[in-house]
Amino acid sequence: MHLAALSIIVPDYEAGIAFFCGTLGFTLSEDIDQGRKRWVTVTAPGGQLRIVLARADTDRQRAAIGNQGAGRVWLFLETDDFARDHAALQARGIVFEEAPRHEPYGTVAVFRDPFGNRWDLIETHG
Repeated sequence: MHLAALSIIVPDYEAGIAFFCGTLGFTLSEDIDQGRKRWVTVTAPGGQLRIVLARADTDRQRAAIGNQGAGRVWLFLETDDFARDHAALQARGIVFEEAPRHEPYGTVAVFRDPFGNRWDLIETHG
């Protein structure tokens, strides 16, 4: 077994696709109309894990947008060249919460997506 996908709650599909595919450079893997909703998945370059963009339909779901990690970093975007990807993301409008820092496990900086989720951009030391 392996973890194949996880869901991120977004306000609407188009905003999710714009961020993940436009700003982050992910691939739109699936966009299947199911009538009342769509099955929309995106995949990071070189990745196998799909992210299901789940449109919030209820007040409870809308309240969870950007808070699925309870305010903590819960998404980790790993790179093999931190400086290159940090600069590229900044050029695409990503605002980092901090300057890059060097930890025993690698180089890391935190950013938020437009929905409020906190991410690490990280280059691990192998």
